[in-house]
Amino acid sequence: MSNIKKPTRVCVAYSGGLDTSCIIPWLVETYGCEVIACVADVGQGARELEGIEEKAIRTGAKACHIVDLKKQFMDEFVFPMCISGAVYEGRYLMGTSIARPIIARAQVEVALRTGCDALCHGCTGKGNDQVRFESTYASLAPHLAVISPWRIWDLKSREAMLGYLKERNIPCAASAEKIYSRDANMWHISHEGGELEDPWNAPPEDVWMISVSPKDAPDVHEDVMLTFSKGRPTHLNAKPMDPVTLLAELNKIGGRNGVGRVDICENRLVGMKSRGVYETPGGTILMEAVRGLEQLVLDRETLHFRERLALDFAKIIYNGTWFSPTREAMWASFEAIAQSLDGDVVVRCYKGRAEACKRRSPNSLFHHGFATFGEDEVYDHKHAEGFIRLFSLPLRIRALLGLNPDAKKIAPTSNANSANAPKQKVH
Repeated sequence: MSNIKKPTRVCVAYSGGLDTSCIIPWLVETYGCEVIACVADVGQGARELEGIEEKAIRTGAKACHIVDLKKQFMDEFVFPMCISGAVYEGRYLMGTSIARPIIARAQVEVALRTGCDALCHGCTGKGNDQVRFESTYASLAPHLAVISPWRIWDLKSREAMLGYLKERNIPCAASAEKIYSRDANMWHISHEGGELEDPWNAPPEDVWMISVSPKDAPDVHEDVMLTFSKGRPTHLNAKPMDPVTLLAELNKIGGRNGVGRVDICENRLVGMKSRGVYETPGGTILMEAVRGLEQLVLDRETLHFRERLALDFAKIIYNGTWFSPTREAMWASFEAIAQSLDGDVVVRCYKGRAEACKRRSPNSLFHHGFATFGEDEVYDHKHAEGFIRLFSLPLRIRALLGLNPDAKKIAPTSNANSANAPKQKVH
């Protein structure tokens, strides 16, 4: 807030947790401003939202706006991420990352609608979320001031925050003993802290909340069929279903089969490593289904292009630069690729695994006549010789000129390096 005039009305991204419960009275006391709380419903569950408006008002907010973002979250953020195939560092399906831009966008919309002159978030100074929120603010409302209490206040511990609320007679259900730090939405739930801070500790079973242990999952596999139109799921087991309901059902199916557990030590954007344990049961099934459909529909070069692009798209999502020209350009490519992603995929869930086992599409490039190992009339095996000779021609020339060290190790000494070496005709 240096070099920025004192705010008169601040919109805070409010979750109802300990941090934001402290932030509202802290803002009022520090700046003498009005506070507008913005609660984003991204499917974290009714329990998280119960009584949250009253709680915000009780802690000092002038008003609390609860914004239902579930359908937008699926349509505008989750489905595009699935189509892109973006996965961070090979494992993380980015449940926290993908939710931040829509939450921050909703906060900006509430701020502008209610006449706020500043935005505030409860992200710590060590994490990625501060970058994600503030990058969105910069993209959508650069004229609004930004307040990040964790970077400037004196409340440096859970005990200090509880004491702060107690001094002000502000009730709080939080306790001094909080084993894990969690973030939940309809796509996933993350777990950090506690025993997980030591990467030598395996995650204890009490960490997991929405999935059973694979060893306790049913001994019989469960198949689920997803129908797609342009890369977006429209039916579950042949039943038409809206995106929010579909993901909720997939979460139940994946959860009871132990699907979607991930334990990773990832590289944060701010430079440090962190250990995160994630549950993404429905998302794991959905991602596997899209990849299964791609296998039928996309030609080799298009698929490989999509895979290369997905690595950079994952960084955009993880780093929080969703509202950028780069993301828009990349999404235009993914959207074009998705035009042919129509069809059905059956994903088999069994004791922690989800694998596409059946796939069909009107746009399939798989042709039994070409692929069969039996006799066919469309492929002449003799044609392969010329293809291989041309495909390997650069390697042949390199070897004939004596420039391949591996060839020298297994071949007798020759004068291949002499100027007159290539006596053999190169076909």
